[in-house]
Amino acid sequence: MKVNIHKLNKAFENRVRLGIMSALIAGEQMDFNRLKELLDVTDGNLASHLKALEKEEFIQVEKSFVGRKPNTKYSATKAGKKAFIEHIDALESLIKEQLGRG
Repeated sequence: MKVNIHKLNKAFENRVRLGIMSALIAGEQMDFNRLKELLDVTDGNLASHLKALEKEEFIQVEKSFVGRKPNTKYSATKAGKKAFIEHIDALESLIKEQLGRG
């Protein structure tokens, strides 16, 4: 029997992107260093995944200065929250469907 994976969002296939969205959905905003610490990833790895989510318009970026230091904060957009919740719902449905067959 085939498994329906068509409702899964390709933007969330990577574990780092799942982690970013989970963190941003749970909280209001997070800065780059907090996300990096939370997810235990390198600067480059985090930056590339943030850029991919920003390109999809799933996150928004707010740049400012704290004193003389640049500070970049990220938050999930409404579209990002909706897409992520739909993705998680699709995963849950797949799991429930497979458990029901076993």
